[in-house]
Amino acid sequence: MRALRTLFFLAATVAPLAAFGADLYVIADPRLKIDAQDVREIYLGEQQFAGPIRLKPVHNAVWQDEFTVRALAMEAAKYATWWTKKAFRDGLNPPPVRANDREVIEYVRRTPGAIGYVGSPPTSDVVLVQTLREAASGGGGVNR
Repeated sequence: MRALRTLFFLAATVAPLAAFGADLYVIADPRLKIDAQDVREIYLGEQQFAGPIRLKPVHNAVWQDEFTVRALAMEAAKYATWWTKKAFRDGLNPPPVRANDREVIEYVRRTPGAIGYVGSPPTSDVVLVQTLREAASGGGGVNR
């Protein structure tokens, strides 16, 4: 039992550290006509439609802090403050959060207008919108 607890503790503390520094892939519903420049506006609630389709962004709990820094150029606290103000000013809610890559991919597959991000290259049934390179390899967002 003690070994099991130790294993869970190590998995919970080491796995998130391994997440930082990897490439991130912004994926979307194939019906959407969006590009890398739209991503920031979508996650800040400034762009809510792509043509007639309502956008439904989703966060990935594993990568959210890294994504907000790379794609939105904000720290997590500033992003949370942004959405608090947006909720009062415009009546909008921040994007929901899914637990991991698998849940984000499933959400994007099943939800019209969905956009999300994952830490591994996407499958063929979603559209790659943008690759956000790790900081060590030049940083910033690099379009596909």
